[in-house]
Amino acid sequence: MERRKEIELSENAEQILKARYLKKNGDGELIETPEEMFYRVARNIAEANQKYDEPVEPAAQKFYDVMTALEFLPNSPTLMNADNDLQQLSACFVLPVEDSMEDIFEAIKNAALIHKSGGGTGFSFSRLRPRDDRVRSTGGVASGPVSFMHVFDAATDTVKQGGKRRGANMGVLRVDHPDIREFISCKEDEDELNNFNISVALTENFMKAVESGGTYELINPRTEEAVASENAREIFEMVVERAHGNGEPGIIFLDRINEDNPTPALGDIESTNPCGEQPLLPYEACNLGSINLSRMVKGEPGQAGIDYDKLEETTRTAVRFLDNVIDMNEFPLAEIEEMVRGNRKIGLGVMGYSDMLLKLGLPYDSKPAVNTAREIMEFIRETARSESHRLAEKRGPFPNYQDSIYDKPYRNATTTTIAPTGSISILADTSSGIEPIFALCYERNVLDDTLIEVHPVFKEMAEKRGILSDELIDSLTGRNSIQDMEKIPRDIRDIFVTAHDISPEWHVRTQAAFQENVDNAVSKTVNFRNDATIDDVREVYRLAYELGCKGVTIYRDGSRSEQVLTTDDSQQKPAEKSGLTKRERPQITVGTTEKTEIGCGKLYITINSDDVGICEVFTTTGKGGGCHAQSEAISRLASLALRSGVALEEISRQLKGIRCEAAMISEEVHNLSCPDAIGRALEDFAEKTDRDEINLDDILHNSEIVKQKAARAAAGGEDDRGENSEPEFSGYQPARLSQERTCPDCDSQLESDGGCVVCRSCGWSRCG
Repeated sequence: MERRKEIELSENAEQILKARYLKKNGDGELIETPEEMFYRVARNIAEANQKYDEPVEPAAQKFYDVMTALEFLPNSPTLMNADNDLQQLSACFVLPVEDSMEDIFEAIKNAALIHKSGGGTGFSFSRLRPRDDRVRSTGGVASGPVSFMHVFDAATDTVKQGGKRRGANMGVLRVDHPDIREFISCKEDEDELNNFNISVALTENFMKAVESGGTYELINPRTEEAVASENAREIFEMVVERAHGNGEPGIIFLDRINEDNPTPALGDIESTNPCGEQPLLPYEACNLGSINLSRMVKGEPGQAGIDYDKLEETTRTAVRFLDNVIDMNEFPLAEIEEMVRGNRKIGLGVMGYSDMLLKLGLPYDSKPAVNTAREIMEFIRETARSESHRLAEKRGPFPNYQDSIYDKPYRNATTTTIAPTGSISILADTSSGIEPIFALCYERNVLDDTLIEVHPVFKEMAEKRGILSDELIDSLTGRNSIQDMEKIPRDIRDIFVTAHDISPEWHVRTQAAFQENVDNAVSKTVNFRNDATIDDVREVYRLAYELGCKGVTIYRDGSRSEQVLTTDDSQQKPAEKSGLTKRERPQITVGTTEKTEIGCGKLYITINSDDVGICEVFTTTGKGGGCHAQSEAISRLASLALRSGVALEEISRQLKGIRCEAAMISEEVHNLSCPDAIGRALEDFAEKTDRDEINLDDILHNSEIVKQKAARAAAGGEDDRGENSEPEFSGYQPARLSQERTCPDCDSQLESDGGCVVCRSCGWSRCG
């Protein structure tokens, strides 16, 4: 097989590949290059051809070429695990949760096996009897679905997904379950159920009752009898208010999903995968992959067109790749293998949609863009089905075809899904899924350096128009919108709209346009600015239902405390909600370093302050060694807590008094452990600064950088920006800048991506 000598990987992509995808030996050292990874995956997946007496080498070459050209990439488990010890290649699974203690804990065990193998799981808890319902075997009463969700959540906490991906779950409850109120509010406390996304399954009967202002019945799943009734609008408003509060729950339109169930004879679809784009039957899994639309364009930016010949070829290759994945997959459960091989569902989607629009010169929030979305996805689905039909004629249709809704044979029960593509879109150096771009200029933290990256299409267009300069790049940094920047021509600003420039209506219309031509569902986040109202959220839910979406997820900027950086635009700062705000580390800090003895040697503790107060702790062990990893972890957490406003006294109190054996056996050591030494040092530093033995103010005020910063602030501030006046939507006004959540791995800003949260800098994802 001819190998590509150079792959056009960004520096960011290379870093993520090294951290998360490339093979390593037992010592954690890399033993694979990106080119070797793609060769490994292409060759492994092509080997499925042998089963059908088809040549392997030509398929391997096609798979290799399309991946190394970054035109198509499969989901992360396939890249990580193909031709590896695990060989578990699927990203998403749905497991049944039946109404018995044995079945509940069987589901927990199965979920642990899936998380360990790198997959995410979806559950419907709708079959569980409600809280306070009787339990015949014990004479007691049931605790209800939400209580068992906490057990699933705790189990997920204990499992690391192959050491590379976090466990992620979707919890679904039908709106007619008697515990629906408790479920809607179960994530109101942000410390609860952090391994779950949750969605309420809305029925047609319920939505009609919402429209009419009527009531609907609550059904006990144990008896299948009505036990009460609820006012539909009241429950709907409760969902809207909670989503406005922190983005959850999302909603799925369950009857609409089952209208498109290709194998209704095998059962009803009750749940989706963690990000909501893949409705699945119990024990089903799906293999996902995405076409990079930004590579399906020919011509110069602003004068470009869609290369449909290339798109057709890429789509056909991708369908064959994903069908082969099913044959090469080693599933974690026999029941899953049976269902997957019986229905052979694949989910081909897209990424780079927003970048494609920029090259075409189309604003995301425009009718031409929505029409393009509809047309391009129709082309992909028809081509994918055509290829699936070709495969069926040669390899045979999916085994459950006779129980399907189709009137001609297909190899795959479904062919298209639009998933969030957080990690693989970074590898492909393109925009995520069908989401709009988040910003035109990114700050990316690499070790101790902050690198500035400008969107390549904007950079090229700005160069051609003669406006690109260091001054322009500096003014872009930290902005999530350019709409008030008059130095940039109006026609360029009209094209380069970002997520918070776009009214929620256009988010929903874009999602609906794609959904028209997607077999499964569409993962999409509708972004709101912080001061969006409950009425705005309600209107999005109504519009999503009206336009035929299968579900919708919203996120109101700054509505979760994990979003900790603030800007002047924010109407409500996260601190007002959670009491904590992590401030950025300043360029210059001052402090002291103390040498102290611990049980296993010397420990050097550096404590630094900025002009607000103590902001960080560093530790270094001496030549004698010591618990370096432990003390570094404690230092990082203490620094995070200090910059988040946690009282130093509380941090010190938690650390002091912790003991370790190494310290206890030495009479000369007065510290009980590394944590004890750090806690005491923090306390001592605070006392000395209070007594003016360490006068930090004098040092800080002599800093030229601080002086310049103060002068700029006194002259009117560094971020004097005006309002936008872009499209109307129930009183909604686009945001100028977003409050930015920060990545726990690299401190870069996070983005809402298809019901999940991802870091475009390092590839971290809340959903794995």
